[in-house]
Amino acid sequence: MNLEFSPEEIAFRDEVRAFIAENYPKELAGVGTREDLTREQFLAWHKILGKKGWSAAAWPKKYGGTGWTSTQRYIWSEENARVDAIMPLPFGMAMVAPVIYTFGTEEQKQKHLPGILSGDVWWCQGYSEPGAGSDLASVKTTAVRDGDEWVINGQKTWTTLAQFADWGFFLCRTDPTAAKPQEGISFILVDMKTPGVEVRPIKLLDGGHEVNEVWLTDVRVPVENLVGKENEGWTCAKFLLAHERSGIAGVARSKRGVEKLRAIASTELVDGEPLIQTNEFARKISQLEIDLTALEFTELRTLAAESAGKGPGPESSILKIKGTEIQQRLTELTLEAVGNYAEPYTAGMESDGSNELGVGPDHSHFVAETYFNMRKTSIYGGSNEIQRGIISKMILGL
Repeated sequence: MNLEFSPEEIAFRDEVRAFIAENYPKELAGVGTREDLTREQFLAWHKILGKKGWSAAAWPKKYGGTGWTSTQRYIWSEENARVDAIMPLPFGMAMVAPVIYTFGTEEQKQKHLPGILSGDVWWCQGYSEPGAGSDLASVKTTAVRDGDEWVINGQKTWTTLAQFADWGFFLCRTDPTAAKPQEGISFILVDMKTPGVEVRPIKLLDGGHEVNEVWLTDVRVPVENLVGKENEGWTCAKFLLAHERSGIAGVARSKRGVEKLRAIASTELVDGEPLIQTNEFARKISQLEIDLTALEFTELRTLAAESAGKGPGPESSILKIKGTEIQQRLTELTLEAVGNYAEPYTAGMESDGSNELGVGPDHSHFVAETYFNMRKTSIYGGSNEIQRGIISKMILGL
């Protein structure tokens, strides 16, 4: 695989780098992926990219996508990661939009895709339920046809940032008598302002409000909100999850994280010697970088296949497993590098990022918080145990 950029690709990189430098919101510089941002802060960069026509790097061009090559998309990810840019949230851009433009009606495409593209409409995901997380075929939320409407009842959980959402996409059981549980599920779009929709916050250990429960009580939505065919929502669900898992890999962000880790380990001292120069810690970072490089090659092959018209398949499970394992090892090593200075920051940080306790170096900010938050990555998008089963069946043929 040739990883050398052509003159045209170098020119594209320079164009992207200049655009980011000139247009990325200054108030968000260095904020990264914090979960305590306002709705407006989350959407600020998305809306700027929407006006530029750069918000949908992976969409088909006929629906408003950029039409970029796999290499250009790689460069785009690298340049945004380089400045810790807050990218468009995946729920609309990378998850429900591909389902809509692949399985939806023309009316659904015209109604929903423009708002997703511009960043004017915020989406959330209604998949997981109590008792139905990795085993999504066990969902119990029901949708019953009543004339020209679906009547939805049930509960969803771990619904990320649903407190800001305008719309949600939900897996609902529409045929409780189906021989296989997967055959009785439908994919339905719900306006979150519909009567009967209630979003209840789930407070995390650090006091943050990232996830929610969503209760649906006699929620009536038009029958045209069904995407694809009735009782065939499992096809949409699998398609969406393949896109989600590919995005979870987060190679560019992890590369940026390794750079930060090296900088921290260069300043932390062990017996008067920089931590980065100790054999044991240097070995850990080197092994992490080797694994990250291997993952990067896999991601590039996947991007190339997508550019050739092949959608993400079971190989997205490989990206998901290795990507999340690397993210967790990265946060573990960063916590190890910071050491005891990380401890006060779970409860000791002000919302503006200042050091309330006045203890430790600036680079220890949010290290513990990030470490604990990243424990979830091996679970969402389908747990890594489930992904190994998919790989053994779909790729290895076992």
